[in-house]
Amino acid sequence: MGSDGIDYLCKEVLEGGVDSQQKKGLWQMDGGDDKLVRVDIKSQDGKFDLASSKEVEDWREKLGHKSSSLVTSSPRKGLGHCITAPVGTERNPLIADNEIILSRSMTDKRGLPRHDLILDRLSEHEKEQLIAELVKIQNDGTVEVDMERSASVPSELLELQSFGEPTVSGSLSSALKRSVPRLQIAILVVGTRGDVQPFLAIAKRLQEYGHRVRLATHSNFNTFVKSAGIDFYPLGGDPRILAGYMARNKGLIPSGPGEVSIQLKQLKDIIDSLLPACTAPDLETGVPFRAQAIIANPPAYGHAHVAEALGVPLHIFFTMPWTPTYDFPHPLARVPQSAGYWMSYIIVDLMTWWGMRGIINDFRKKKLKLPPIAYFSMYRGSISHLPTGYMWSPHVVPKPSDWGPLVDVVGYCFLSLASKYKPREDFVQWIKKGPPPLYFGFGSMPLEDPTRTTDVILEALKDTEQRGIIDRGWGNLGSLAEVPDNVFLLEECPHDWLFPQCSAVVHHGGAGTTATGLKAGCPTTIVPFFGDQFFWGDRIHEKELGPAPIPISQLNVENLSNAIKFMLQPEVKSRVMLIAKLVENEDGVAAAVDAFHRHLPDELPLPTPSPQEEDQINPLQWFFLQIGKWCCAPCGGV
Repeated sequence: MGSDGIDYLCKEVLEGGVDSQQKKGLWQMDGGDDKLVRVDIKSQDGKFDLASSKEVEDWREKLGHKSSSLVTSSPRKGLGHCITAPVGTERNPLIADNEIILSRSMTDKRGLPRHDLILDRLSEHEKEQLIAELVKIQNDGTVEVDMERSASVPSELLELQSFGEPTVSGSLSSALKRSVPRLQIAILVVGTRGDVQPFLAIAKRLQEYGHRVRLATHSNFNTFVKSAGIDFYPLGGDPRILAGYMARNKGLIPSGPGEVSIQLKQLKDIIDSLLPACTAPDLETGVPFRAQAIIANPPAYGHAHVAEALGVPLHIFFTMPWTPTYDFPHPLARVPQSAGYWMSYIIVDLMTWWGMRGIINDFRKKKLKLPPIAYFSMYRGSISHLPTGYMWSPHVVPKPSDWGPLVDVVGYCFLSLASKYKPREDFVQWIKKGPPPLYFGFGSMPLEDPTRTTDVILEALKDTEQRGIIDRGWGNLGSLAEVPDNVFLLEECPHDWLFPQCSAVVHHGGAGTTATGLKAGCPTTIVPFFGDQFFWGDRIHEKELGPAPIPISQLNVENLSNAIKFMLQPEVKSRVMLIAKLVENEDGVAAAVDAFHRHLPDELPLPTPSPQEEDQINPLQWFFLQIGKWCCAPCGGV
């Protein structure tokens, strides 16, 4: 295509500049009061040790007077403010002299070398060769990253992996005081109910601090969100279709040609709905809404582009690892050598971008009025440069040492549902009739043969002489003409009420279900279907909190019976109870809210553009749009 020089020029100009919206001061929220509360944010003892301090200084010198016009530590009249409870985690590595370097989406941290910039220096052919030599597509749609396959690109890989090392050691040594304005926050969540639930807990806590919060997710969860007292906005996509696709394909890549159109349609529906989710009035009340900050999970994909267009901060939260590390591979990749763990994240990012680049660029041009991204540029939906919070207990998976201060492991984010649940009387009586039962349920996972799976469970219970609760879920598990006395069929029961009644649990390995089982002190067998479920199965086994995971394709009477016997060992129960006590003493929701507040830029919120400004493209954007059309036309892009 011959566009490498153009791509580099575009990057230098666009990334070296400052978004014009960032210079316009603060927008005053209607109805805001003048009350200001100072927030004490303290961190552990330590000092910054920037590995590339010269480059930071070069960037600061490059920004020059611009940075001083972008950042102010003084509060602005007319904004309401709230108090946040500090947890003492680390601050942004680019804070120097109480100043934050802002850029496109405000929380897009730059100034230190980034692996995507190195990748952009590779030619189209070199990038294709990198993928071809390192990656093998499995029959089930997962990708295998094998470092021993490649002999021709070792220097590029070594250069890339060098940026996986920590850039900061320690944290701020002094206490920082700041005010947190009350914001309009859009939370964008794509996935199943288990994905939505922890974000709903965060939304409720943010609302308690005075923020106006809108949780945007699939229409299937309308009632669930509203029943928690949170504003709802529908996103495109059907979680049942998404879950079915993932169950059939197990990973990132469609396993057959017929799957491609299904996935692309779902992605387009989701991405096209993101901008109105952040800017449209409430669909029922008509009350105006415009996000001044965005929280999202990575499968929302268009989150970074919407944040860029609106000029607002973006914070990623997720229940599975998405930030490159040497400690474990990307959950959507198979990596035979530990040396390839870090690279697996880069490979998944690249393949994700190349698979949806047309949808993203169409979205940027037509909906966001932004210039397109070069087709062989690194995927800008990568989250490595964004503040990221992982919602799991550090006692289960400690924060990797190569994750810097932008990344927090906040703990499990539980949403309490047990207190409002009223169980059926026949269920209560059944539980009391015998010893604690085992739980079997696969949540939102579709089952190819629910009758066979039910038969396996019944035979394993008979073999181990145990009682069992079978949760029907979306897979229609437990379709029985006659139910044995040692089995109870269940629908719609909160896990935080149910699991404390159980001796052990067998489930698909969703992050939320896994967390609730551990908190209840239940030994766990994970039967993974796809994605991070394998990751959580491996973590449970490593901690000896349950047996090795049993993939759904390998679920049979022998494997399940052996797993049940393993879980019922007293020493396994003791280990799980120890973890349960540690998890009980955590408050992941408070830590998540604190992380969100801590990583906000000092100057908030940004002004709201007028409709006229939104419809206009500045000359620089227009110029690069024309270049994009010219250089991408030969390969069918944009």
